[in-house]
Amino acid sequence: MTATRSLFDLDEAQRYDAYEALQQRMPEVWEAMRHDLPLESAVVVPSISLESTTAGSGTLMQAMEERALFLLLLLRQPMLTLVYVTSSPVEEDIVEYYLGLLPGIIPSQARRRLRLVSVGDASPRPLSAKLLARPRLLREIRELIPDQGVSHLIPYTTTSLERDVALSLGIPIYGSDPRLAPLGSKSGCRGLFDEVGVQAPVGAEDLHTLDDLVDALAGMRAHRPSLAEVIVKINEGVSGSGNASVDLSGAPAPGAADEAGALRACLLAMRPEADGLDVDAFLAAFERLGGVVEERITGVACASPSVQMRVLPDRAVELLSTHDQLLGGVSGQQYLGCVFPADPLYSRKISEPALAIGRRLAERGVLGRFAVDFVTVQDDSGDWDAYAIELNLRKGGTTHPFLTLQFLTDGAYDGDAGVYRTAAGAAKYLVATDHFEDDRLRALTTRDVFDVVVRHRLHFDHARQTGIVFHMISCVTECGRLGMTAIGDSADEAWQLYQDATAVLLHEAEQAGIPGALPT
Repeated sequence: MTATRSLFDLDEAQRYDAYEALQQRMPEVWEAMRHDLPLESAVVVPSISLESTTAGSGTLMQAMEERALFLLLLLRQPMLTLVYVTSSPVEEDIVEYYLGLLPGIIPSQARRRLRLVSVGDASPRPLSAKLLARPRLLREIRELIPDQGVSHLIPYTTTSLERDVALSLGIPIYGSDPRLAPLGSKSGCRGLFDEVGVQAPVGAEDLHTLDDLVDALAGMRAHRPSLAEVIVKINEGVSGSGNASVDLSGAPAPGAADEAGALRACLLAMRPEADGLDVDAFLAAFERLGGVVEERITGVACASPSVQMRVLPDRAVELLSTHDQLLGGVSGQQYLGCVFPADPLYSRKISEPALAIGRRLAERGVLGRFAVDFVTVQDDSGDWDAYAIELNLRKGGTTHPFLTLQFLTDGAYDGDAGVYRTAAGAAKYLVATDHFEDDRLRALTTRDVFDVVVRHRLHFDHARQTGIVFHMISCVTECGRLGMTAIGDSADEAWQLYQDATAVLLHEAEQAGIPGALPT
């Protein structure tokens, strides 16, 4: 774009032409990152630019933006300048907490290379939209970039909003073309799984109406008469909040005269997973966004693991990690946290199909991090089977715990062995959550949390490379919610650290909430 043309002078086609030209620089930028160049920089815009069935508060959105503050650990590269953008200012205590985690770097020196930018807009709108509404602020951010030739944008996800932010800053995005987003929808990924021959639950996609769902269920039952429970999923639902369970146990035999009416009644009695979302609101969102219906997989034992991968600018596909997801909610479909690594009993069974999906995504032009979610089930003989259920073309709930571990220990995941090892060869394990929630926690301030961490020796210990790293700290007082990653030398130790930390924080919160004696 020339000085006489602004972003708003370009139509969609012209914006994508400019975006494609900008993205051609990403391989060169990626290569430069390996050489610790003096003017290297990265701009983090952790905008939650996703369609959702429920709106969060401005405070919670700010905490979600701060969830990516583990990226401050990139400042371990001694020449890097990091520009980190948020809706509201990040408390200096929180910034100092993350800089204190930097291995081998003086925190004050890293702080001089950190540029914190706040929009000053606490509304729950996406951060990228707030930036685009303020062109002067975007120009100020651009001036903070030492050299646009060795800089890139790190988003949470990539939509047309992030594309426009990148164009305004004149730097490429480490993320996929927004036009590929349909591949990550619930309908898109089912088509992709079928294309590469990866097993998925019986189901139907590209549905919009209640009638579509009734017809799809009738077709599914004709092929699977034993179908007892299904899940309806909105295409753009996140962390299970766009799911609803449907009980079919009372439906008549497939093909019966009253089958359609009975199936409609079952659907109208569905149980949406999101808190406070009724059936009418769910179906309205389903009609607007579309979605799928698929069999709920059951067995002797079930697990919900995921595989995290990335596509590099040279189109190489890397297997990064496997996790077991911790789920909750009305019917156990909402993402609450994760355990790393996934159980070796089935980690290989999910890694191989995930890599097949990853290679096809690379062929399609996908760039950056993504994850494939599975359901694994154990049969009567003890064997495990895996079904691919979702594809997330973005950073997800497993991204920040794993990268926190990797940045702190400089290790890698061995997919064949199903084990993560540090640079020194030690195995490490983690338990993480974004949803440590309790009303008692509202009695704590950010500073209280740090005091508790220090007094009870919960802080990450660089000597042992074990301990707790907290995130989403800024919403503890208003929302009674924290995130944490517990890192241990064994799976049991990681769980124990996690349980100890939750117990200590709840005890301290109870004490903080006890009224003191009035002054005399």
